[in-house]
Amino acid sequence: MPAHADLTAAFRRGLATGTLPGGVTATAPDEAARRFAVYRNNVAHSLCRALARRYPVVERLVGAEFFAAMAPLYLQADPPVSPLLFRWGEGFAGFLERFPPVAALPYLPDVARLEWLRGVAHHAADRPPLPPAAMAGAGAAATLRIGLHPSAALLRSRHAVVTIWRANQPGTAPAPVDPARPEIALVLRDPADRVHVDRLDAGDAAFVAALLSGGTLLAAAAAAEAADPSHDPAPVLGLLARRGALTDPRSDPCDP
Repeated sequence: MPAHADLTAAFRRGLATGTLPGGVTATAPDEAARRFAVYRNNVAHSLCRALARRYPVVERLVGAEFFAAMAPLYLQADPPVSPLLFRWGEGFAGFLERFPPVAALPYLPDVARLEWLRGVAHHAADRPPLPPAAMAGAGAAATLRIGLHPSAALLRSRHAVVTIWRANQPGTAPAPVDPARPEIALVLRDPADRVHVDRLDAGDAAFVAALLSGGTLLAAAAAAEAADPSHDPAPVLGLLARRGALTDPRSDPCDP
């Protein structure tokens, strides 16, 4: 009987190529091959459905039938390496960029990136929100550092990625969308474990990016002013506070 690591590697090769792993036997000579073929088909089907659940808007944009035909090609190009399925699929956006049949939908890779970030946010570590009293030191903006929740991420797109994503949510009425309009998305999870997608303007995005990079409140305000001379940080700070995204950067993240 092969060692566990060797058998696992053989199964991985078999799932990719269809070759029966060594050491797999059955009473009838061809029964093992038939059973492994059924197992391989079930694994591939389950992974393709998991991909569709991770990228529901991409599936809706291309159609379920097209997605079902495309998913096995992605599985072949980028099979999972971890038993934790939420870690699989990060390369899907890059696959879409190189997949000629979707070239007419240039925004599709960024929609996939947005959906990936939503999944990452859902599984991100947690950190308690900053107590309101901590903001009393905002007068020392030159040295005050405010952290953001570990789920927070920005996506800058040349396309209307937030509008397209929102327009393709279940129950949303069809509306005209200009996909060529650049948009910036902020993705984060609130204390109730809801993952939000907000559209930011250039000033707000610069402010958030500075906080994500560990900058002080003053540095974040300066970055926002450089992007938009008329920028007022109060609205975006209010949004982050309502989402429970303002944290103490000195606190350690913990599992949600």
